[in-house]
Amino acid sequence: MASGEIIVGLDIGTTKIVCMVGKMDEFGKIEILGMGKSDSVGVSRGVVSNIEKTVSSIKTAVKLAEDESGVDIKVVNVGIAGQHIKSYQQKGVRVRHAIDDEISQSDIDALIEDMYKLVVIPGEEIIHVLPQEYIVDNEQGIIDPIGMAGIRLEANFHIISGQVTPIKNIFKCVEKAGLETADLILEPLASAEAVLSQEEKEAGVVLVDIGGGTTDLTIFHDEIIRHTAVIPFGGNIVTEDIKEGCTIIKSQAELLKVKFGSALSAENQENEIVSIPGLRGREPKEISIKNLASIIQARMEEIVENVLYEIKNSGFEKKLIGGIVITGGGALLKHITQLVEYMSGMDTRIGYPNEHLASKNAKEITSPIFSTGIGLVIKGLQVIEKGKTTNDNKVKGHSTKGKGGFFDELLQKGRALFEDDTE
Repeated sequence: MASGEIIVGLDIGTTKIVCMVGKMDEFGKIEILGMGKSDSVGVSRGVVSNIEKTVSSIKTAVKLAEDESGVDIKVVNVGIAGQHIKSYQQKGVRVRHAIDDEISQSDIDALIEDMYKLVVIPGEEIIHVLPQEYIVDNEQGIIDPIGMAGIRLEANFHIISGQVTPIKNIFKCVEKAGLETADLILEPLASAEAVLSQEEKEAGVVLVDIGGGTTDLTIFHDEIIRHTAVIPFGGNIVTEDIKEGCTIIKSQAELLKVKFGSALSAENQENEIVSIPGLRGREPKEISIKNLASIIQARMEEIVENVLYEIKNSGFEKKLIGGIVITGGGALLKHITQLVEYMSGMDTRIGYPNEHLASKNAKEITSPIFSTGIGLVIKGLQVIEKGKTTNDNKVKGHSTKGKGGFFDELLQKGRALFEDDTE
């Protein structure tokens, strides 16, 4: 699959910006040639809040990736996320006039094109249309209707939309950093490619990506994405709680969370104490590890409750044999799997992005922190491969958009918006 092609993934997150350079080796595995990481100071809850600071952070991450990989980076696959992303179910119908003609690729494409024309709230755009199943003359549950006869062609779609302004700002940042956007890719879908197996997607699985500003949730069943949601809480709000609860500065709160944090207070002893250096001329502050865990547990329970609400809301609560997979920076929190299993009653594991990685990659890259970055590289390679396939090689989703790139139409609109601004 796209062997030898070099792909660059750019994950613009709330706490960090990661630039990942990779290619496919001869065994079909992903080889990461270089990686750059910088602090993200211009992004809040997945949305760009300061253009100049974000551009500076992107440049830093890209330069580090270039130095490590020896690749001159010009084109990137950019991840899109944030609390402005919404999803909903929609049914589409197309009445065909010639009953003797078989249903063709053009019929499917026309049906999907109609979904892109749905009326949405002003200031929003439909980002992606994901077919769930097709219905031909009231015959339900058809995955691939091409070649069938029928007059009434229907489909259930999963529609993902987002606000134009945050998307436009991402384009601005990438362009100002001297880069070109090859593709916009929904970050939860990228993370899923990096950490989930095909068997899990078929059995039914929930991917929970706990980032700095938001928690992204994606549900798969029968290898099809069934539900997506963005919960506006992440690791940063846990740090804020520690800062307020322990009356310490933010940098100390973050260090406490990373080094001594736990999602279950019951797993810590009463007599475990950590000493924090006092501010200038003040005495050191002693903090109980058990109290720290209590603060973290309260907020993590709230995040998990939101996750469980979304699972119930999806209608697939009883069909998720694969349970829950947690990835992102929040997955590194001690006892997080135990807390999620206790609250949900579902099997839970940490999602490491080693599903498709070559064994020669550095161990640090297999951290859940880099799931999205690696997933963006995988998605980029898949897009190249789908672009090489002919119309005879059908793919799930069927539409030419699905074959040629994730958000082709949006990509053109984004570029046009940016060009309008610069004129």
